[in-house]
Amino acid sequence: MTPPAPAPAAARAGELDKKQVVAANRAIILVGNPNVGKSALFGALTGKYVTVSNYPGTTVEVTRGSATIEGQPWHVMDTPGTNNLIPMSEDEQVTRDILFSERGYAAVQVCDAKNLRRGLLLATQLAEAEIPFTLALNMADEAASRGFHIDVERLSRDLGIDVVPTVAVQRQGLAALQQRIAAGGRASPFRPRYDDAIEAALAEITPLMPRGGFGARALAVMALVGDESLRPQLAAHVSEADLARIDAIRRTVAARYPESLRFVVARQRLAAADRLHDAVVTRGGATAASGLGRKLGTWSTHPLWGIPILAVVLFAAYEFVGVLGAGTLVDFLENTVFANYLVPWITAAVRFLVPDGRFESFLVGPPGADAVTQNGILIGKYGIVSMGLSYGIAIVLPIVTTFFIAFSILEDSGYLPRLAVMLNKVFKRMGLNGKAVLPMVLGLGCDTMATMTARIMETRKERVIVTLLLALGVPCSAQMAVIFAMTSKLPVAATAWFGATVLLVLFLVGWLAAKVLPGRGSDFMLELPPLRVPQAGNIAVKTLARIEWYLREALPLFIVGTLILYLLDRFGGLALLERAASPLVVGLLDLPKEAAAAFILGFLRRDYAAAGLFLHYQPFMDGGGLTRSMQIEIVVALVTITLFVPCIANFFMILKERGWKTGVAIMGFIVPFAVGVGAVVNQLMRWLY
Repeated sequence: MTPPAPAPAAARAGELDKKQVVAANRAIILVGNPNVGKSALFGALTGKYVTVSNYPGTTVEVTRGSATIEGQPWHVMDTPGTNNLIPMSEDEQVTRDILFSERGYAAVQVCDAKNLRRGLLLATQLAEAEIPFTLALNMADEAASRGFHIDVERLSRDLGIDVVPTVAVQRQGLAALQQRIAAGGRASPFRPRYDDAIEAALAEITPLMPRGGFGARALAVMALVGDESLRPQLAAHVSEADLARIDAIRRTVAARYPESLRFVVARQRLAAADRLHDAVVTRGGATAASGLGRKLGTWSTHPLWGIPILAVVLFAAYEFVGVLGAGTLVDFLENTVFANYLVPWITAAVRFLVPDGRFESFLVGPPGADAVTQNGILIGKYGIVSMGLSYGIAIVLPIVTTFFIAFSILEDSGYLPRLAVMLNKVFKRMGLNGKAVLPMVLGLGCDTMATMTARIMETRKERVIVTLLLALGVPCSAQMAVIFAMTSKLPVAATAWFGATVLLVLFLVGWLAAKVLPGRGSDFMLELPPLRVPQAGNIAVKTLARIEWYLREALPLFIVGTLILYLLDRFGGLALLERAASPLVVGLLDLPKEAAAAFILGFLRRDYAAAGLFLHYQPFMDGGGLTRSMQIEIVVALVTITLFVPCIANFFMILKERGWKTGVAIMGFIVPFAVGVGAVVNQLMRWLY
């Protein structure tokens, strides 16, 4: 019988090129629970990197690479993390469908040796599905440090497959694993046994299942528990009469239990995995280093002691990203490399090669007096190099680079999921869960990249809420640097008004969006990895991979945005927008008319808006002459600009990720809302401040 086609979820994750994947029947599919080091093993096998993270959901798409094993080329595929072949999420369905539809592959199940029970629960399902696989006991060093001893030989004998201890980040056990892969994986003869009622039902359903892909018994289990994701595939290859018969059997068996059949089967399968586990695992004494790591891990999630630990982490991150990245490195690249060398060199070359003022204006902005700033804001100088590349490379790149390094350290150390646990209750009230920490923290580096990582949220409703909050009130690091420079000159009370307003707005908008938007949230289940010392090699590879993403995906958007502003300025569109916005800015927000230009420029560069206002007020701030009215103006302007439209690169990413209808709706909400909040803050501060 023709094998069933992949389910639609597999296509949504990215249609796989089967000619590439199964060439010469030398293909490896990595499968395993979330957070077990599959991506690290993928990188060790292929030399190619996908984001390696302790945070669940980082590897959300199928990733492919090539490896040379025993002198032969192999294709390697890294699938999304899964706990079950009876899927409960889209990621799990993608992995199940890949295993079901591909042919001629060698599967490698990557298992966390510290949590063998969870890995064996998946291994029993792979065995039942008759998939040839090799079991890699990853993080074997951490298991040993915690006092776990695994009888590898007995586990191999009981499952009837090859079992190899590995430490992927250090490439330990990699040679032995490659030898087992080259020898060919074996299908495990192990079969979990269920109670008599379920076994009798499986005996009736199994003969009705199509051949090909999974073993008939595994398909029968999925059909018995009512796996709706399998229904279209069964409907294509099983007659309506047989489908009706399966439904009748399921109803009869389900009536015997107070719980769902899915739960009953999972519980009995877990009991089989427990028996395997208890037969091969013994526990001894943990090392002193492991004990200290567990204590630090416990303190980092404690409601009280976790707060000072978080404060230390945030302070270190600010010094590294805010001071070194946004200060020292940006100043060097922008004022020395670009302003003193690159832009003058390109200007001279353009004038020599193409003595046409329009071409010069297009690349480096207009010459002479036309390039002068107006109230500290660049007017008319929208050159591709002088603005687009200067912003993307001289300003944003050093900030996101230092941020990516800091973020990779948090990932590799295991602290990031602990932060998710601490903040889960807060996000829960906003219709989200602790997983939202990842895009929110990334947004402090670059909102454009953070919008893409919103994919890790499990439901569309959650992804839309995260995208909305990122666009609304999470300032990128370039903008934060200017905000910090301005608030440092303000009294503490004025700074508190700004910070409290932005945080309150984020919380209220998230809460209201959770009430208004259709759909459901998702449960928050998270296994905390151990705290560990970050590996310098991992951090370097992660950072380089993310910088590559930034240069490939985000930098072109800055150039496109510069081109749009150049055309608007060239044909008078910017001046028209400024004149239209001036009455609103001056009349409703009580801001100087120069702020209108700042808001327009903020659409290209979020920090341009704040920087323009900073330069406008700088003489008063440096001279200590900020009046009460000026302090209110600065707070109102910072609140409005922070909540105002995202930069054009982020807007394009929103359109790409969420669709044009959602993107336009988000923009249509943010613009009047930001102005409205600014107006309210203006009135409240004039009454109360």
